[in-house]
Amino acid sequence: MKILLGLFLFFLFANNIFAHGMSQEDIQAMLDGGNTQYIWLGATHMLTGYDHLLFLLGVVFFLTTARDIIKFVTLFTVGHSITLIVATFAGITANYYLIDAVIALSVIYKAFDNNGGFQSYFGVKSPNLLAMVFIFGLIHGFGLSTRLQQLPLGDESFDILMKIISFNVGVEIGQIIALAVMLVVLSEWREFASFKRFSKITNDALIFIGFMLFLMQLHGYLHVINEEDFGFNRDAHHHIHEDMKKTQENSYQHDSL
Repeated sequence: MKILLGLFLFFLFANNIFAHGMSQEDIQAMLDGGNTQYIWLGATHMLTGYDHLLFLLGVVFFLTTARDIIKFVTLFTVGHSITLIVATFAGITANYYLIDAVIALSVIYKAFDNNGGFQSYFGVKSPNLLAMVFIFGLIHGFGLSTRLQQLPLGDESFDILMKIISFNVGVEIGQIIALAVMLVVLSEWREFASFKRFSKITNDALIFIGFMLFLMQLHGYLHVINEEDFGFNRDAHHHIHEDMKKTQENSYQHDSL
């Protein structure tokens, strides 16, 4: 119970600490730098994207062969690359709190499936895992796209496409780094008896964390669209959406000068 309470408090404050958005420094760095800067941003964005990493952890948690790992990670990569590139280039967007809420549900789904939830609670086989990983990959890519579209990408189609691709390359680099760490830790942990004892508890923790992330994203969405109804002190609650909109406008003005 103490562990769950600690996780709750951490992710309650992490909603502000790790906002998973584009800061003013990020935007200014994009104005001053080139495609290499977009690669760097993509890598760091993935490495701090706790929702993406938690889902990826769930995907590889019980995978033990290189063939399975490559197969599932490739499908996830293809999925999020498609929506990241296409949605950003076409200017297709949505409220990122809602997208991130669905991403949080993907964490819950994978951990629930890892614990045999479909068989235990519904008496049915799990949906095709390869298909679900690909579908969730598409959703994760759309979430990345909503963040990338907060940046001033320019007006020239070729330049925009190169920036998107550079960002996506960075995302894949970050994913490879995170995945390597996960696989090393999981591989070492499987050598101990504690892995079998605590694997279910670990996935229960992922479900709990995913649920808390889901609630926080819904809170963020409701807070943005019904700010007056909440009556919250703006100084005590960081309105990421509004702040990002203002900094983007300021950056465009800087670029025009």
